[in-house]
Amino acid sequence: MQHKRKIWFFSSIMVTLAVLSLLVTGSSVLTIALDKANTIPLGTFVTWAGMIALPLSIYWGTKKLRKPTTKLDFFLGKLLSVIILMAIVWVPVSWLLAGNLSFSFSEKETFQGGQSAMKWFWGYSYGIGIGALLVLFTFWISLLFRSKNKKSQ
Repeated sequence: MQHKRKIWFFSSIMVTLAVLSLLVTGSSVLTIALDKANTIPLGTFVTWAGMIALPLSIYWGTKKLRKPTTKLDFFLGKLLSVIILMAIVWVPVSWLLAGNLSFSFSEKETFQGGQSAMKWFWGYSYGIGIGALLVLFTFWISLLFRSKNKKSQ
């Protein structure tokens, strides 16, 4: 079982890093159309893979979040599970907000595809990445306090 966990962990890390490098460099791969009407860019699904892989790499890489031993670990593990679920439904939710799979928004007065929906889209999208990293950083900080408490006892 340990071997499978490591495979999942390293696979998630590799996908996260690959997607991050494509996004940061603005690779033309992201704009490849997946349909004849040029309305569905490959970048949608590449980004989706990265959105799922980031919190999964934290999940697979941190045993105490999978099998918590403290209340904080339990809370952070549950929060990470919610973030993973948010990442899994990112494309359907984003499609509902934008009304298209290229996730483009306009100056419409209606909610779907308009400026209000765009704000929700960006908040939701950034929330997944930032939320996953905050869980990880909070866990790391808690480890510092745990080690200080053990040394002082």
